Amino acid sequence: MAEKVGEVKDLKVGSYVMIDGEPCKVVKVTKSKPGKHGSTKARVEAAGIFDGKKRTLLKPTSASCKIPIILKKGAQVVSMTGNVAQLMDLSDYSMFECSIPEDLKDRVQPGKEVEYWEIGDRKMIKQVK
Repeated sequence: MAEKVGEVKDLKVGSYVMIDGEPCKVVKVTKSKPGKHGSTKARVEAAGIFDGKKRTLLKPTSASCKIPIILKKGAQVVSMTGNVAQLMDLSDYSMFECSIPEDLKDRVQPGKEVEYWEIGDRKMIKQVK
């Protein structure tokens, strides 16, 4: 999976982080004060981008963490079968299948253009243009 290395102290609400090998969006960040024998710790609560599960990361603020590289691309819907859409990338004309999110089911139709995110080898439809 494509990712870069960042620091825990730089994470903010709305940023992205890898927790347990899953790309997540940060929902809440709380930092504790340094104690007598320790450093400042950060508790990062995040929700998985693909599955929506809540995950927690507890590390010192000076520790490093992995940040996913998100590629935002455009595609055209070629066909639909149930809740799976066949898409054609608008830049290299490659074909692939992607599941349709529940909130976009009524708007995704053949012939329409969509924006999708590619994170590593996984893809998801984010919006209809």
